[in-house]
Amino acid sequence: MQEDIHPTEFKVSQAIRVQSLGQRPRLLWFTGLSGSGKSTLANGVEYALHQMGFHTYLLDGDNIRTGLNKDLTFSETDRVENIRRIGEVSRLMLDAGLIVLSAFISPFISDREIIKNLVGAENYLEVFVDCPLEVCEQRDVKGLYQKARKGLIKDFTGIGSPYEAPPNPFMVIKTAEDQLEDSIKNIVQAIQPIINR
Repeated sequence: MQEDIHPTEFKVSQAIRVQSLGQRPRLLWFTGLSGSGKSTLANGVEYALHQMGFHTYLLDGDNIRTGLNKDLTFSETDRVENIRRIGEVSRLMLDAGLIVLSAFISPFISDREIIKNLVGAENYLEVFVDCPLEVCEQRDVKGLYQKARKGLIKDFTGIGSPYEAPPNPFMVIKTAEDQLEDSIKNIVQAIQPIINR
């Protein structure tokens, strides 16, 4: 029962962790179609930040579904729950003082709003990894678009289910046009003033 839950007040607060780590925790949320380059981009940004001495953690869709969310299917209800859980994990990591990078298709604005509300709008930096559907299909590194076109995967984002682009993202990265290294550099430069103490 919810009324029987009483969260403990700990002696080590987020403020103390932030002071110790010397950075401002933020959630960098990479959203876009499958094959748009979210994971590659997030991985590159995390590595660059790590090289600069920042304390980070990367959450990625496929990795999370092999552990924390392996009990979830790809039904609409479970996809919402998948994102909600990621939001809760991100919130805990922000409390730990970390800079969190999350790479998830997260196709619906309403789901991303849930994340923003969970972690606080001031902590949420949305990166729209903008890549045309035809380019994502050409890449199709996991063979998912091919399966979706054959009807083997239902409600696949971009084929059987829509993707709702962010109306006001923190940044837009066009991976079909821009070089990866340039995109990484641009993101790091944009977030540095926000995460530096």
